[in-house]
Amino acid sequence: MQMVAAAKLRRAQTAAEAARPYATRMESVLSNLATALEGREGGPPLMVGTGNDAVHLLVVCTSERGLCGAFNSSIVRLAREHINRLVGQGKEVKILCVGKKGYDQLRRQYKGLIIDTIEFRGIRQLGFENAEQVAEKVLALFDEGAFDVATLFFSRFKSVISQVPTAQQIIPASIADEAPSAEANLGGAVYEYEPDEAEILTELLPLNIAVQIFKALLENAASEQGARMSAMDSATRNAGDMIDRLTMLYNRTRQAQITKELIEIISGAEAL
Repeated sequence: MQMVAAAKLRRAQTAAEAARPYATRMESVLSNLATALEGREGGPPLMVGTGNDAVHLLVVCTSERGLCGAFNSSIVRLAREHINRLVGQGKEVKILCVGKKGYDQLRRQYKGLIIDTIEFRGIRQLGFENAEQVAEKVLALFDEGAFDVATLFFSRFKSVISQVPTAQQIIPASIADEAPSAEANLGGAVYEYEPDEAEILTELLPLNIAVQIFKALLENAASEQGARMSAMDSATRNAGDMIDRLTMLYNRTRQAQITKELIEIISGAEAL
């Protein structure tokens, strides 16, 4: 399993690293558009929100399979801390689970808060259409007025031995604070948009949610394989150590039994 995870890790890591620049650039474009709309009324709901934060939707992305160390537990732990903090503040919490392992852990304590579960068990390689499926579910709930704020939970891939549990707000889009960096990335150039900024944002914001979810799924896939590779390496080492200890115990027990039999034979011979 360690060898299989190592083979899958390279492909998953390449996909995750390739998705980062696109997602980052998408955020920069949205930041620039949001800056142009600053001060105007009637912005897109996905950017300005509902004006309230009473109901929170947590989209918790985990894996479909286990044997990957603390990968799933670390994401669920971060989500659990977020849930407890929100409940302590008197907020209403709803959970959308993406992945079987997250659902299995969260249902023990928060079964009443889970509104739906999306699983990709039969899919060998995640594609953008899978992220769109999750995004469509989130957007449908938002259009129904089911929540005010949506937060995405996943594990950002850093290295084979390091995966960082991350919480990212996707509704309303947290892009206002990134406007200065976006302007710097554009080299100080001034852009004019056709049609106007509000109409472009209306089209881009739903796409941005799908892009951010897709990036999270790819980061999760790479993190899962890295965590599984490390976990299986540790399991192999532990199994080897256990075999060595049991072999030594067996040899000692066998030697003690042989010594005992020799003593009995010698004692019997001396008695005769």
